Amino acid sequence: MNTAYQRFQFSLLIGSVFICGAAEGMLLPLIASLLETNGVSAILNGLGSTSLYIGMLVSVPLMEKPMCKLGYKRFLIAGLALITLPLFLFPVWMNLWFWFVLRLFVGFGDSMLHFAAQTWITMDSPLNRRGRNIAFYGLAFGLGIAVGPMLVRLVSFGVPVPFITSGVFCFIVLLLLLLLNNEYPELSGTNDSSARQFFIRYKKVIAATWSGLVVTFAFGYLETSLTNSFPIFALRQGYNLNAISILLPAFVTGGLLTQVPLGMIGDRFGRARLLPFICLFGSVFMALTGVLSAHFYGIYLTLLGSGLLIGSLYSMSMGYVSDLLDKEQIPLGNILMTVCYSAGCMIGPVSGNTLISLTPKGGLFYGIAFLILLAALSCFIQQTSKKQKSPLEHSLTRTSVSNR
Repeated sequence: MNTAYQRFQFSLLIGSVFICGAAEGMLLPLIASLLETNGVSAILNGLGSTSLYIGMLVSVPLMEKPMCKLGYKRFLIAGLALITLPLFLFPVWMNLWFWFVLRLFVGFGDSMLHFAAQTWITMDSPLNRRGRNIAFYGLAFGLGIAVGPMLVRLVSFGVPVPFITSGVFCFIVLLLLLLLNNEYPELSGTNDSSARQFFIRYKKVIAATWSGLVVTFAFGYLETSLTNSFPIFALRQGYNLNAISILLPAFVTGGLLTQVPLGMIGDRFGRARLLPFICLFGSVFMALTGVLSAHFYGIYLTLLGSGLLIGSLYSMSMGYVSDLLDKEQIPLGNILMTVCYSAGCMIGPVSGNTLISLTPKGGLFYGIAFLILLAALSCFIQQTSKKQKSPLEHSLTRTSVSNR
């Protein structure tokens, strides 16, 4: 980012990601807590939370061509508008199914905003600064997720207050986005709409990045298990909303502290080397959270430690996937990452709330630890497989040349 306008553009993109994260970080624990206190069962509560991620999952595969037609700016504004309007409508009627529909629209908007912001930032960033810029993207989203639960405290002034407050901030950012110049992405293969070409393109990207997609899925599961299921776990363990608003941001705080440093370490030493190790040790800390779940400071410290290691997994996996792809394949990689993230987010609340019912003292955290461990193993397996294939491919190439 060399010019003043480019810095301004980057700042607004980061700001839109931050406000989106804050709205999401506020909505999940607030709605889960309100429904829990109104007697809605944990499993039904978790099913309601999946609507946001159903919206994300359904809409993502359909976004590539509309964004090419509308451009980044219009797509971002449309996405943020779909987040902003429901925020003002939530207080109108406290009903599980009404809120289900509103969260569905928030999911549409969330997916549109993130896809446009990710692609715009990644495609405009020079190779030597891509990791750094992606880290700031992750930092902004993480800050938003951390700030979001703090807005839950505003419910003491009335149920509508946190919804309206976040809606006003979203509207301000939406107005600022109008100041940007519209740009249009150049995405490879968008003119070929045949089903065969569609599957070929996606098959290539999945084959090249499957371990990174597993990491993204695991992070989506982790994030919504904490933001949605943790308040239910904490309330059943005797913690109040003030305690939840302290404990829940601990994980995100850890991620914020190491977001940029881990991004820089990954740029220098390689994300392929770094990612499996931070996942492995992160899963250990998450399992310890389950062991110490009866102790306030035990939960706080282990969640903080987990956050230091795996709180930046989304941006780390985003950089990892980009490393494995050619530039023209990156938008497809972003689509698949969002699909996997959304799938993890959908499963997280239902699985987390089910584990709370089955194992009240720590099952939520053991489930998360298991998924993060699978992510670590996936990275180890793919990297080992690539190392084994490289000498074989080199040998086959030499044999082919000698036969000529």
